[in-house]
Amino acid sequence: MDLLNTLVDKGLRRELPTREEALAVLATPDDDLLDVVAAAGKVRRQWFGRRVKLNYLVNLKSGLCPEDCSYCSQRLGSEAGILKYTWLKPDEASQAAAAGVAGGAKRVCLVASGRGPTDRDVDRVSETIEAIKERHEGVEVCACLGLLTDGQAERLRSAGADAYNHNLNTSEGTYGAITTTHTYADRVETVRQAQAAGLSACSGLIAGMGESDTDLVDVVFSLRGLDPDSVPVNFLIPFEGTPLAKEWNLTPQRCLRILAMVRFVCPDVEVRLAGGREVHLRSLQPLALHLVNSIFLGDYLTSEGQAGQADLDMIADAGFEVEGADTTTLPAHRAPAGGGCGGHDGGCAPCGDEPAEAAARGGDTPAEAVASGGDAPAARPDLVAVRRRGAGTDLAPNA
Repeated sequence: MDLLNTLVDKGLRRELPTREEALAVLATPDDDLLDVVAAAGKVRRQWFGRRVKLNYLVNLKSGLCPEDCSYCSQRLGSEAGILKYTWLKPDEASQAAAAGVAGGAKRVCLVASGRGPTDRDVDRVSETIEAIKERHEGVEVCACLGLLTDGQAERLRSAGADAYNHNLNTSEGTYGAITTTHTYADRVETVRQAQAAGLSACSGLIAGMGESDTDLVDVVFSLRGLDPDSVPVNFLIPFEGTPLAKEWNLTPQRCLRILAMVRFVCPDVEVRLAGGREVHLRSLQPLALHLVNSIFLGDYLTSEGQAGQADLDMIADAGFEVEGADTTTLPAHRAPAGGGCGGHDGGCAPCGDEPAEAAARGGDTPAEAVASGGDAPAARPDLVAVRRRGAGTDLAPNA
């Protein structure tokens, strides 16, 4: 296909595709899916070889969030039966992180629910970072604490944080439809604060919330403009008890097309397969490794993932290898002087109707997007399992 040859050539040159080309990837028929995966796989291998970076989530504080993000099981008013607990102590968090590091994780992602940290919260997290670094020299630590205020990113950096995660989640045009307690601009500003403080920026999206193809392209192009080092791609986990519980808009094939589009738009960036992969990709997860170069190991914040050993087996069986701690993740042209975690000059977790302004821009509505890719997906609530082990419990973690 001329389209795919063009996209491969642009990806190898780190050249931005057009919006029309990105939309065309999302509109390719299932019959051409393997061609799309193979083409994006060439770009992935050019910049990352066959390495897969492992990341491990530690939920420092679960539930009871005052924000109203419709996709989140920890949101204000959520009736999802998730674990709820206040801040883990530094030694508890360090012990939780140790399980992931033992399983091969190169980065530990420290996440806390809430609008944003207080200065006391930053002190808590700083102590936790120091405890983890003391126990695991060389491990990368990414913090994900919500909206930052002046000086907090610098304090986290001084404590040893390598990165900061704050996802854009969806397009600016549809953001108000999923969250009303903060704005899209607030999220962009936090990413910029992290970058200004010298933290490696991690910012991504959630697909499957009823957005159009145009919305997906818009948010990925916005991410390209922010230039984060890491782009996690989450697929909505429709938790019962949340406003989006009935949004089952994804097929495995559509998920792969979305990942391919992200890879073409962000060719030399760490693209991470994040929350929801087990629920929506299911048996096609190994194909996604040809598109992404990073995954989460084991469980997520409030949901269970597949067994950690199953993740490792999948990587090996698909012909890939776990990225070692002594390997810089990003290509040399993005890495800072002196190496480090692989950030570029200049911070990890998965936390309705289409608005009129989005429809006016063109692109498929969710129903049209499903029609272009085959039958409507079947709801699989049986695949959504609430996390009942690991951080905040007395049971061993999944890693």
